[in-house]
Parts: sequence; structure tokens; C-alpha cells
Amino acid sequence: MRIDLEALERDCEMTFLVAGGPGGQHRNRSATGVRLKHLPTGLAVTATERRSQMANRRAAFERLRAKLEALLHKPAPRVATKPSGAVRRRRLEAKRRKAQRKSQRRKAEPDE
Repeated sequence: MRIDLEALERDCEMTFLVAGGPGGQHRNRSATGVRLKHLPTGLAVTATERRSQMANRRAAFERLRAKLEALLHKPAPRVATKPSGAVRRRRLEAKRRKAQRKSQRRKAEPDE
């Protein structure tokens, strides 16, 4: 399921912040970081890794979209299955053979 960008923009509160870190004076003095809060769900994401506010905005929307899609994903229900009778018989036969082999390895106890 793909979430539409316009609807996402309407449902979000966007704030800009000073990102800081490597990237020079432009990044340290201007509000290039973007924080998005999805109001219906309360999910929040932040993007501060780029020097451009627009690039950070795109990255934040992509992260928010991915989080929302993961939240909405419903896994397919699992169907319980049972092994067939033939499989059960083969498994028991293999166990019997192994037990027989192990019992033959034991030392014979001396008769009194």
C-alpha cells in the first residue's frame, strides 16, 4: 500500500531545527534539519544529515511514509498443517532404526 504525499503533508506538523555537525557554517547556522510529526498516529521522524532543507524534507517524508506503511502492514494469517500419516510412519521407522543401532553398540552384560 502506497501512502499519498499530499495527504501525508496535510496530516503532519513540520518543524525546522538547526542540525549541527559536519557540513560547515551553512549547516551549523541555518535551520536545515526537519522534524515531522504525524498527528493522527503520533509518529515522529527527523532528518538532519543533509545541508539542504529540501533534501532533509524529502528524506523525512520518505522515512515517515515507510514507518506508516510498516505500521499498516498486516501479515497473512498462518494456516496450521499436520504431517501426513506416511511422514509420521517414516519418522518413527527412522527412530526405531537409530535406537536399534545404538542398542547394538552397548557392551553385553556378563551373565551371572
